[in-house]
Amino acid sequence: MRRAIFPGSFDPITLGHYDIILRGVKLFDEVVVAIGINSDKAYMFSLEERKQFIEEAFKDEPKVKVVTYEGLTIDFSKEIDAQFILRGLRNPADFEFEKAIAHTNRKLSRIETVFLLTSARTSFISSSIVRDVIRNHGDYTVLVPDSVKLK
Repeated sequence: MRRAIFPGSFDPITLGHYDIILRGVKLFDEVVVAIGINSDKAYMFSLEERKQFIEEAFKDEPKVKVVTYEGLTIDFSKEIDAQFILRGLRNPADFEFEKAIAHTNRKLSRIETVFLLTSARTSFISSSIVRDVIRNHGDYTVLVPDSVKLK
């Protein structure tokens, strides 16, 4: 089985993430959306909410699994027998940042990182932009899957 892990904080999941996951299921037998837990980070949405947003968005896609994890992504990848790390690239800055991480992961574990370019229609979206829109009472719904709802 070709299993890919798609790690992130997903605070919240965006249409860009959604697009990468949908395209990933065409390449892999299973895409594990892995929500990383970072105790040093202040999140807008709880871990349970973020997990629920993703599970709801992919409820009809059996090749997508949603899990949470702590620690190094490469260690968790070994635990779940993922051979690939899936990452989306929006711009050159993303590439430079992700390239360094991919080289480090490959050196430490020999895991392959697969990059997908975001689609033109979602390349400007980031979770931090979505959070800023939410904080300022803007229409965030055009930036996220329908499953992302404020209480």
